[in-house]
Amino acid sequence: MFNRMISGVASAILLTLSPMTHAASQLPTPQEADWVAKEFRFNSGEKLNDLRIHYITLGDKNKQAVLLLHGTNQPLSAFLAPGFAAELFGPGQALDISKYFIIIPEGIGSGKSTKPSDGLKMAFPHYDYDDMVTAQYRLIKEGLGISHLRLVMGYSMGGMQTWLWGEKYPTMMDKLVPMASQPNELSGRNWMLRRMLIESIKGDPAWAEGNYQQQPPALKTANIMFSIATTGGTLAYQHKAPTHALADKLVDERLAAPVTADANDFIYIWNSSANYNAMPNLSRITAPMLIINSADDERNPVETGILQGELHQIKHAELFVIPASAETSGHGTMMQAKFYHQKLQNFMAKD
Repeated sequence: MFNRMISGVASAILLTLSPMTHAASQLPTPQEADWVAKEFRFNSGEKLNDLRIHYITLGDKNKQAVLLLHGTNQPLSAFLAPGFAAELFGPGQALDISKYFIIIPEGIGSGKSTKPSDGLKMAFPHYDYDDMVTAQYRLIKEGLGISHLRLVMGYSMGGMQTWLWGEKYPTMMDKLVPMASQPNELSGRNWMLRRMLIESIKGDPAWAEGNYQQQPPALKTANIMFSIATTGGTLAYQHKAPTHALADKLVDERLAAPVTADANDFIYIWNSSANYNAMPNLSRITAPMLIINSADDERNPVETGILQGELHQIKHAELFVIPASAETSGHGTMMQAKFYHQKLQNFMAKD
């Protein structure tokens, strides 16, 4: 069935902490580990030996497993920040870690998982979201020995991968929660800006076909431009920067921040979404699905009506839309779980 639900509003601030900082003292320290695929074949036909997938876990492995999938270039620490973890992982909460075993992997090309900047640079195999999902599946099955998941839940890129999980492995999980995502191919402003992010870096002479000695300047400016254009919320930005001087202050703060990313890694991970399209196989999804989006999501504008027109293909799907306000943050709204924690808790409680 398809129901459109509207939530109340609450503050939404995306917080990122040092990589292994946890949200509250009552939460156990996350456990870090790596799993290595001795051989991995990509959809491009390329192969790579010893593909490393880094991941963290919370809770007891003997409990029901929950897979959380991060967004593009999002650190795993975002899921451990107070706005997310303190709202979801505590006693009696939707993803109570005394009840669930939480698994948070880093996708191919991100963080401590194998990526172009490890040495191959632009000779690294070309990967896509389907490859990432395959690697996640192998981690769960081969690396952790888990045969079934209570939930697959993801944000942004991870949300799109959640749609793919439901199609590729429909009996693997009980429930699906894609956030800040849609099943259609990347198009419109969403893809146009991704393409420009890639082209801006490649067009910088300092990039040198990927053989740069230091990060090309375009990496910083293009990334800041993309972030302002696609994350933050129109009303929220106007509230934070109602004057020219305050808007300049926000830009200056971002320009002053150090570059911590790698240009080749950026090109690969943004391009990995190019062939994404979960729309043709929606009917394969059998697990109940709670889709959480925000009305001010710059990358997935609700006014396109794409979800409303296609969800009839899914047996049990519910769309939960957070209304836009000065308190939301556009595409980044989902990382403040107080917007939807009760809805998620109700969804998890259903058989």
